[in-house]
Amino acid sequence: MELKIMIVDDHKILRDGLRNMIEKYPNFKVVGEATDGREALKLSQSLKPDVVIMDVAMEGLNGVEATQQIVQQSPEIKIIGLSMHSNKRFILGMFKAGAYGYLLKDSDSSELIEAIKKVAQNKKYISQRISGAIVDELISPTRKEETELSQREKEILQLIAEGKSSKEIAEILFLSSKTVDSHRKNIMDKLELYNIPDLTKYAIKTGLTTLDD
Repeated sequence: MELKIMIVDDHKILRDGLRNMIEKYPNFKVVGEATDGREALKLSQSLKPDVVIMDVAMEGLNGVEATQQIVQQSPEIKIIGLSMHSNKRFILGMFKAGAYGYLLKDSDSSELIEAIKKVAQNKKYISQRISGAIVDELISPTRKEETELSQREKEILQLIAEGKSSKEIAEILFLSSKTVDSHRKNIMDKLELYNIPDLTKYAIKTGLTTLDD
């Protein structure tokens, strides 16, 4: 039985490399590629892949938020996070969003194939090189939860941190500028942060954006 796979990453060279590795394996077929989280949302609904290889850090809509929305719409789709970051924040963020696996971008092809096979069988997969981070998090003392923002507020905060104006955000999200300004005020009030540098620092700290990937 053919396994349908979709690749989501904002770097074409990496997408090409992943496609080449994946399609060397019998019965694995790459049915589509997306360059960002929003395109991934649309393609996941039309292509209905079995497995999505999802870049974690992307501009516009990051991999964590895209994963959460795809899983909400199509829980049967299995997602593997792919990142250069082994930080617990990114790893746990992806699993909490509904991902089934997490790999580092410098993993070899055999590990990628193993991860795809595992998640396609409804099994979780974590790269051996980073599994200790999950264990450490689970046994560490309970920490104060981050202030809870809505899904829309997280999207807007990421775009604010990436330097987008209210007008630009409104165009990207198909909202009015007034609605964006209202969300911006709610975000600031919830976080008690009232300038762009502090909002940007918060977005980086919580993994909404890295501004370097």
